[in-house]
Amino acid sequence: MDNYRPSPGTLINEIETPCLFIDMDAMESNFNVINNTYKNTVCKMRQHTKNTKSPRLAMMQINAGGTLNGVCTAKLSEAEVMVEGGITDVLIPNQIVTEDKIRRLCALQLHGDVKVCVYNEENIRLISKIASELDVTVGILIEVDTSMGRAGVRSSEESVNLAKLITSSPGLKFMGVMSHQHLEEFSTHEKRISDGKEFIEICMESKRAIEAAGIPVEMVSSGETFTIDSAIEVEGVTEVEGGTYALMATRYSYMDDFKIANKVLGTITSIKNNNIAIGDIGTKSFSWPGQQLPEVETPQNIEVVAMHPENCELDISKANVQIGDNFVLLPWYQDMLVNRWDQYVGIRNNRVEQVIDIPGRGCTQ
Repeated sequence: MDNYRPSPGTLINEIETPCLFIDMDAMESNFNVINNTYKNTVCKMRQHTKNTKSPRLAMMQINAGGTLNGVCTAKLSEAEVMVEGGITDVLIPNQIVTEDKIRRLCALQLHGDVKVCVYNEENIRLISKIASELDVTVGILIEVDTSMGRAGVRSSEESVNLAKLITSSPGLKFMGVMSHQHLEEFSTHEKRISDGKEFIEICMESKRAIEAAGIPVEMVSSGETFTIDSAIEVEGVTEVEGGTYALMATRYSYMDDFKIANKVLGTITSIKNNNIAIGDIGTKSFSWPGQQLPEVETPQNIEVVAMHPENCELDISKANVQIGDNFVLLPWYQDMLVNRWDQYVGIRNNRVEQVIDIPGRGCTQ
């Protein structure tokens, strides 16, 4: 646990580095985009907290509007963190298949409404058995594989058969269907919209087939940040599972309604020569999973040329910097970045406004 917590009012250039910080104005702007997008729609945002890993940030979005007052999580342990943090409406758009984890899932029903996704009969029967033993009811959604190729049913007939099994199984409540799309990340705006609607429509086919079998479908949980604006155009979608939008990253620059809010502040600790400086941000404090190197926001005309565990190498050939100067890196992929830290430092007007804990950090189960 990081014990360093800068006091409110501290200037950003006085903060110890490396430091993960949030541009509070940028994050609130992102939250307002969600409110403006969904405030007059039936479909609402269900923020995916695998990105932010913080009940407090999730509650900020809920208070800003545009949501259904709930979240989703990638992992059961993240769901436990959200419930402990006071958010009781949680969807796990993933499979929980082992007995111990199913018991933990059932235990959460005593404190909230935590739903889970399934796509095979064995999983349904095991959740039903344990839920019945513990005298709880677990909400169940059927995952539909629309493009991920990772999990989910691949036909409407499968969806209907599973819905019938769920409705006849004790300890379970059939809630609806769920899908998550994989879109070309650097697509044009028009193609992103059309592809998103096309993939979501596959999920809607399962919804209509289940309803034709006489089974009500309460929830259609689909979409993600990439389909924030296209999902609401598909009639019947009740919620969108967006998470990336909250803090953003450079790889999603085509989503230009949103601003990059999470950044890492570093300090130049050494200057090797006129071309290369060493900064104190390394892969231990910044995500770089063998992909695109991070961008430097400030100072201008500096580039990251290499990342190492404890530090980074910066090309300073076109800039004038000194040892002790600060620099700011922008993430290419935010989930892994946030998972390295215990807290965010919230910055507004170049001063510390608040420190926000990240209790979902390291929740991998």
